[in-house]
Amino acid sequence: MTLTKLLIYVAIAAVILTLLVEFVFKKRKNLLVSYLQNFCGVLFLVSGWVKAVDPLGTAYKMEQYFAEFESTFAETWMSFLAPLFPFLSGYAVAFSVFMVIFEIVLGIMLILGTARKFTSWAFFLLVAFFTFLTGFTYLTGYVPDGVNFFEFGKWGEYVKSNMKVTDCGCFGDFIKLEPYTSFLKDVFLLVPALIFLWKSKDMHEIIGGTAGTAIAGVSTVGLLFYCLSNFSWNIPSMDFRPFRVGVDIAATKKAEEEAASNVQITHYRLKNKASNEILELPYNTYLKEYKNYPKTDWEILEQVKTEPTLAATKISEYAIENLQNEEITEELLNHKGYSVMIVSYQLKHTVSKEKVLLRDSIFVTDTLVVGDSTQLVRRFDRLEKREVMEEKYNWDKDFQQPYIEKVNPFAEAAEKAGLKVYAVTKVADPGFIDDFRHATQTAYDFYMADDILLKTIVRSNPGVLLMKDAKILQKWHHKKLPTFEEVKAKYIKS
Repeated sequence: MTLTKLLIYVAIAAVILTLLVEFVFKKRKNLLVSYLQNFCGVLFLVSGWVKAVDPLGTAYKMEQYFAEFESTFAETWMSFLAPLFPFLSGYAVAFSVFMVIFEIVLGIMLILGTARKFTSWAFFLLVAFFTFLTGFTYLTGYVPDGVNFFEFGKWGEYVKSNMKVTDCGCFGDFIKLEPYTSFLKDVFLLVPALIFLWKSKDMHEIIGGTAGTAIAGVSTVGLLFYCLSNFSWNIPSMDFRPFRVGVDIAATKKAEEEAASNVQITHYRLKNKASNEILELPYNTYLKEYKNYPKTDWEILEQVKTEPTLAATKISEYAIENLQNEEITEELLNHKGYSVMIVSYQLKHTVSKEKVLLRDSIFVTDTLVVGDSTQLVRRFDRLEKREVMEEKYNWDKDFQQPYIEKVNPFAEAAEKAGLKVYAVTKVADPGFIDDFRHATQTAYDFYMADDILLKTIVRSNPGVLLMKDAKILQKWHHKKLPTFEEVKAKYIKS
């Protein structure tokens, strides 16, 4: 699905709804305003629904924004705002659920024409907020490394790799939009938003008053339940991410890497350091004339490349290491037969300091004279006690429970049946991971990977994957994990 195709479908749906308003409900006051109501309402329903399917995805995107805002404000006179963003990040999931429900309910209210003045203001404020986010994302492409966003005089040419948040998440994982496209989309939506403010009395009203408010209230409750069901006690009902059931990770990774290796450089974009002149030279021309553009005078802004025949996904970044920091990705992907991967992007804990009494053995060295020779003899003198502060990991009991009660029994049964079983968590100190294994009495191996990759693989912490020859057969939220005997009967063929 592309944005263009989606907008065509939305436009067609808006035409149908507008005809119903005109000829069935006979509620139309202004044909253009009614059409814009229906267009924006349907668009918000779609964009909200694809995020309601996966609220954690929106929450992770918010965490990215909060982290970027923190680092941006920390380097300015507004640094007093920086500590606010880590605090907000702790409530990212709640913000995500609220924003998703608000967007969908607002779409319903636009189509029904409920509480027109409130709806028009709510729509304007939400679109303005989205425009700010997408505008910030896009504009960071003009901010070179080492330059703060607010140092406008140091901005340079637009370079895509400068952006810290490369996707606004407007349509979740359903459609990935370039930041520039997202920004233009939101600027476009500001037009009907302003029209609604100006012409709120001309908006159609199919269901208003108490009935409209009741529909909005019931929708909110239903959507809250639906959102929670997609992460709190189950994985998303629909999976738009690359690691969905049926995907062969090894084959897809190989295909994406081959497509990336076949990308050709077509042009070089150069910038003169003295005059700020920008040149775009064909690849062959640059190779022949590169001596005319010494690095002392010219800076390479960007290599312009052809588009790969297969777009890269997070599968291209699939990489796993053992606790000795040795990459074992190929070994795991080349495993023949069934395997179980337990994914925990975070081992939940707190850290406390406690005093530990250490005993040090103190030795002294004596000089021993034997005849004409002198020898140094080391002997034990005494024990000395000293107190040191050591970090203690306090593992979250609610997080330990799924491992102890469900995941580990499942893993033990799988290993007895001959399946390869391993867990993957984010990169951490091996001692930290071993402490968790000891606390949960975990026997299988733990490996490490990027936490964003692990969040993409499964929306559960922990989550369990059943694979065969690197192909994903099924995924489970830990609260919905069946017994191994049930899995064996349904998925494992001898």
